[in-house]
Amino acid sequence: MPDDVELTLVTLTFDAADPAGLLAVLANYVVVSRGHPGCRNIDLAASATKLGRYLVIEKWDSPAAQQLHFDSPEMVNMATSCQGLLSAPPQIDLFEGISAHDLA
Repeated sequence: MPDDVELTLVTLTFDAADPAGLLAVLANYVVVSRGHPGCRNIDLAASATKLGRYLVIEKWDSPAAQQLHFDSPEMVNMATSCQGLLSAPPQIDLFEGISAHDLA
């Protein structure tokens, strides 16, 4: 990994009031966001212990790339599309990549 890469990881946790509707919104968001500049990967996971809980995990080259994406039309569209689909506000957290790396 080049020395100038400062990995930024983002987790977004969603609890669904409408699981099918939310899953459709999040799946679309993941697909359209993977091509953004600085995106290393975005994954969508479903909780094995809490029905209707979904986790989006994002890995970015830098804090700047991550911030640009958070201001993007795709992020805004996802956020507005979640209205009425959630049982609580999403939980969003930022992490610095201490030992995160790509295997490929």
